[in-house]
Formats: sequence, C-alpha cells, structure tokens
Amino acid sequence: MIEPRGWFFEDLTIGMSATYSKMITDADIQSFSSLSGDTNPLHLDHQFAAASVFGSRIAHGMLAASLLSTVFGTKLPGPGGIYISQNIRFRAPVRPGETVVAEARVVATDGKRLRATFACSCTVDTRVVIEGEAVIQVPSRADAQPAKPTTDEASGLSLIPGAATA
Repeated sequence: MIEPRGWFFEDLTIGMSATYSKMITDADIQSFSSLSGDTNPLHLDHQFAAASVFGSRIAHGMLAASLLSTVFGTKLPGPGGIYISQNIRFRAPVRPGETVVAEARVVATDGKRLRATFACSCTVDTRVVIEGEAVIQVPSRADAQPAKPTTDEASGLSLIPGAATA
C-alpha cells in the first residue's frame, strides 16, 4: 500500500491555495445534527426557522466550516498535516441547496516550528459566508521516512512497500 502524502513544508510558498466545494443538502444537515447533537430548530424545523431573522432553515455554521478541514486534510497541505488552530467568523448563513466553496491560502510560514498560516474562507456564489485563519503543522521532507525494504522469505526477493509489482 502506498502511503498518501501531501505537501512537505519545504514545498509551500506564500500564495498557494486549494479549494473544495460541496452542495449542502437536507441530508447533510440531518446527519450533522445527529453527529454533533445540535438540534437547534433553526436547522431542522421549517416553521420555527420561517419565523426567525433568517426567514428559512439554515445549515449549521460548523457544517460549512468543516469543509475547510477537507481542504487541509486532503489537498493543502494534505495527508500528514496537523490542525493546530482555527479562528472563524460567520458572516452569512448557508441554506440547504447552496454550494459552499471552501478555500485556504498560505499567508505565512514558520520554518522553526514547521507551521503554515492559512487565510480561510467559505463562499456561496460571491458571498463570503465564513472567513478566518488556520495554523497547520506540516511534515518536513527531512523527517520523511523512506520505505524500508523487506525480504519475501519464499522467493528471497527484496520488497519495497508501496512499489509496483509485476
């Protein structure tokens, strides 16, 4: 099995960015409510939400914000990055059926601590719904462990984990 690996700290440059987009569905809202325990009727009850300042149901803010974790864990820096901190500001609601685009952009790096600071945003069309900043610890190329060869006792062949086989 090949170990998934994202970007190394040494490969990051200021301005690098990645995005992830997802349409927020009623099923997503129901699942997030079940998972988180947040049963606020603003998210689940049409009648209650209609009488609110929003006028209709809205998605959980943290559901939309969680799409930033997808960017960090799968794209930039990707597998191996460790979420250290996040601050977010909710600017506007997300409604069921809207597509959220989560974006993270490298704005600073700290070579001593192997951390990168990212400007984060989530948008629906051109409307910013979430903005903030995150710090991610990023693996260093110097700390990466090369695959260690093993020997297949039956054939005597030297095998390298993750290498293609014939």
